[in-house]
Amino acid sequence: MPELPEVENLRLGLERYILGQKILKVKINKPKLVSGKGNARVASSKKVSEFINGLTKEKFIAVERRAKNLIFKLSNDKMILAHLKMSGQFVYKGKNKKSVIGGHPIEISEKVLPNKHTHIIFELNDGVLYYNDTRMFGYALYYPNVEQFEKGNHFENLGKEPLDKSFTAKYFFESLKSKRSKIKSVLMGQEVVVGVGNIYTDESLFEAGILPTRSAQSLNLNEVTKLHKAIIRIISKAIKVGGSSVATYRLLDESQGNYAREHKVYGKSGKNCPRCASSLQKILIQTRTTIFCPNCQR
Repeated sequence: MPELPEVENLRLGLERYILGQKILKVKINKPKLVSGKGNARVASSKKVSEFINGLTKEKFIAVERRAKNLIFKLSNDKMILAHLKMSGQFVYKGKNKKSVIGGHPIEISEKVLPNKHTHIIFELNDGVLYYNDTRMFGYALYYPNVEQFEKGNHFENLGKEPLDKSFTAKYFFESLKSKRSKIKSVLMGQEVVVGVGNIYTDESLFEAGILPTRSAQSLNLNEVTKLHKAIIRIISKAIKVGGSSVATYRLLDESQGNYAREHKVYGKSGKNCPRCASSLQKILIQTRTTIFCPNCQR
């Protein structure tokens, strides 16, 4: 699943291509993807009709992000909340036939559009925006206005954005005081700070010299301050260079991010620690592969 830097870069890319464009026609090939966001979603013909009728003839006016969610704002206060989940992909194909892809690459999408993985199609005045998804865990939900969107309470349990001014070292320290779980589990849980994810959690904990197995509440103010600085620095750098592009993630212009070159520990189990040359170790924390240095991290 893409993490915050990858989603932010996709957001920026989408803005370049679709803002100001009018939706001329909408086609839904997989109704469940617009009917809800749980794994046990049931296709709703009512939701499909609302999606198509509500969005046709409206213009894209903004693309925003909250954690790993994309929020498309349209004319007349209408909105779409989208999440790529494991294998979602947006493809914009302009009338000049050039195709730009963001999300997980699906090889057939590079040559055939729409294809068997295409589930939502937006025909625009200057091209077509496709939503493709091989595993179909992603979703795109329509809201007729901001009030209805807010009633969904999609973000009620989400913590601070890591680059927001409100994400202070003081807030971070106070938030961790009551958390008995492992610090990695807390960071992955999104209730304190959002969008860090598996890759950037491992990298931040390594930079701060903190073991991922430590209880969050055991961290002192100095340790929390170091971790706070590490998260901000690493997320900022990852956004700047386009994310990590680990596994199959792609940016909208089909390029891969360059932050993977900066990884100190992620994906490097058994290799030498870049600080002390000790062997990096691998464990599982809540089913997620976790890499750390047993010597440098305490």
